[in-house]
Amino acid sequence: MLVIVTGIPGTGKTTVATRALDTLKGEGINYELVTYGTVMFEIARDRGMVSDRDHMRKLSPDKQREIQEGAAKKIADMAKEENILLDTHCTINTPKGFLPGLPEWVLRELKPDSIILVEAETEEIAARRAKDKTRDRDGEVSREIALHQEINRSIAA
Repeated sequence: MLVIVTGIPGTGKTTVATRALDTLKGEGINYELVTYGTVMFEIARDRGMVSDRDHMRKLSPDKQREIQEGAAKKIADMAKEENILLDTHCTINTPKGFLPGLPEWVLRELKPDSIILVEAETEEIAARRAKDKTRDRDGEVSREIALHQEINRSIAA
């Protein structure tokens, strides 16, 4: 079983996924939490393309697609062996515009059983991002955050 939990950075999708894992475990259902970006980073790092996870979105679209393909295949193989709760982004805000994080060809490879879109208030997202000093995030104003969530709704639909 493969369930995708998606949302823009700062929505709380990882928190939602982690709490869902705890609830499922309490019911005797085991899932492994896999972060798509981590799988992508490991592939890009191993190929010498990046040394920092936050720099992946600045790679050319062709390189990002190459990495996405490798990650989709790896995660699909994992889901054949165990239940996977996949934490990922529906879209990625890049310097050249929004890149689909779940393009059609990734979804065909993954074959998810369910997709859950997590959202939060724009001000809450901005505050969470501002507090997170572990990541190299671009500063976004509320209207940009709202636009990103709207684009995610369209893609998820």
